[in-house]
Amino acid sequence: MHPTRVHDLDFAQVDIGREQRQGLPEVVYGPGKTPAQICAIVAELLRANTGPVLVTRVDAGTAADVLGHVPGGSYDVLAGLLVWRPAASNGFALTVVSGGTSDWSVATEAAAVAKAVGLAVTTVHDVGVAGLHRVLRVQEQLRESDAVVVLAGMEGALASVVGGLVGCPVIAVPVSTGYGASLEGVTALLAMHASCAAGLTVVNIDSGFGAAMAAHRLAWVRSRRS
Repeated sequence: MHPTRVHDLDFAQVDIGREQRQGLPEVVYGPGKTPAQICAIVAELLRANTGPVLVTRVDAGTAADVLGHVPGGSYDVLAGLLVWRPAASNGFALTVVSGGTSDWSVATEAAAVAKAVGLAVTTVHDVGVAGLHRVLRVQEQLRESDAVVVLAGMEGALASVVGGLVGCPVIAVPVSTGYGASLEGVTALLAMHASCAAGLTVVNIDSGFGAAMAAHRLAWVRSRRS
């Protein structure tokens, strides 16, 4: 298969060559698509690829409709994630760390997507900087990780703290939790970009999916070179 091959479904140009280019089939963004459109895209991805097929940000009603027409999948209601053919673990140790319980939904998406694509995921919740001792208690676990995803709202300082504690890649996710001046995640986004912990990767606000994909790329490149 050519790595840039596309299948035309009229309403969608399905990138069936992405698995060859990036080690993972195209992931489907659920919002804005009808259940029938999602079914058609998923069926095409399952037919043309061999790896896991994912649909993100799916509500329970849409998920039930899609699974009724495309069997063999599973639905994680907390993550809003549909998955067919989840990958076996590749041993890449990813720790997903969230600052507060209010960050739970974004952290759940990051962990669920990462696990579905084959990463070995551990989650650590509610270790924000308002109680710095909480993250210090798990610092050895963080240091043993191959990568760490850090999710934080408010002022987003947890990413800098973790970035200073570990030597592995740190993927920071600004979360839209917080009071007025948090600006629905913009403050955390800017703080993470301006972090003095050099080398942080920063993804979009509330993008647990984007963080998981960044970790997947790290794992995929390592596997190709091992």
